[in-house]
Amino acid sequence: MTAFDLLAHLKTLCAVPGLSGYEGPARVVIEAAWAPLVSAVRTDPLGSLWARRAGHGPAPRPTLLLAAHMDAIGLMVTRQEGDFLRVTNLGGIDARVLPGQLVTVHGRQDLPAVVGQPPAHLLPLAGREQVTPLPELVVDTGLPAERLRALVQVGDLVSFTQPPIELPNGLLAAHSLDNRASVAAVTVCLRELQTRAHAWDVLAVATVQEEIGPRGAGQAAFAAAPALAVAVDVTFGRDANTRDAAHKSFALGGGPTLGLGPNIHPGLHAAFKAAAARAEIPFEVEAMWEHSGTDAVAMQVAREGIPTMTIGLPLRNMHTPVEIVALADITRAGRLLAEFAAGLEPDFMSRLSVD
Repeated sequence: MTAFDLLAHLKTLCAVPGLSGYEGPARVVIEAAWAPLVSAVRTDPLGSLWARRAGHGPAPRPTLLLAAHMDAIGLMVTRQEGDFLRVTNLGGIDARVLPGQLVTVHGRQDLPAVVGQPPAHLLPLAGREQVTPLPELVVDTGLPAERLRALVQVGDLVSFTQPPIELPNGLLAAHSLDNRASVAAVTVCLRELQTRAHAWDVLAVATVQEEIGPRGAGQAAFAAAPALAVAVDVTFGRDANTRDAAHKSFALGGGPTLGLGPNIHPGLHAAFKAAAARAEIPFEVEAMWEHSGTDAVAMQVAREGIPTMTIGLPLRNMHTPVEIVALADITRAGRLLAEFAAGLEPDFMSRLSVD
């Protein structure tokens, strides 16, 4: 097996838009990475990418579903005002981080642009210290109104284009790391399984539309009817401003998190802890007292119910164009998924208990 450049893979994943409901550009990149590592790939009716590795156990084999959403947050054009565009959010956008951002408007051709807001000295005194709401921001392509009207229409997408920045200590800052970092972790898992026997079938799914509701994951879990499902997603990384919420944030470089709460099957959580111990992979337990806010929400209740687990990658600056992740955590998460998959015995389900 050839050497794997995780950093290059992650940069490639983050270089394409793939906004919620319009994941095509991301799917092309992911399929190119996954196809050589699996038995079969296909795209389902909603646009999620399915990649299946056949197991070595006796047929009919149970299936382990690994879901990582590939969609990213962004903006959508709502109208043109002269030389400028007004936009709305596609997924969870924090208006505080938008002014000054580099973006691309995906019209009849891709147009470089910036997100602008009025300078403070031109605003009423009462508004100078306030966050400018999204409807009052403009996207500026630099084009005159007539040319802009010919190239852009209502409904066109606007994506972030901040280039990736390599930081010290194995950290990467980039847009769309939520959740392309988890897609990369699944890639690591599939590569690890190239040299490891696994009795179960492993189905990796790059799901769609998680940022506007776990639609792709729910549909995939219903259609695939897996015995077990795992959602791989990012979680809140700890920084200087989150120390008072230490129970909700996690250190970058400390390993992945293992979810625990009503959305998580307790027996599956215990099995992942055992897998982490076998592979000597550090982790933190992430308390999820309501729901996980991931694809696990939909997968858990598909069909008659599917035992479900979440694996989290600590990420700073979530839902901004400068999200930060530790490459070591991605590698460890991928290795953990592979260790768990390789350790699944044909009779695992008969021993799995909620008590």
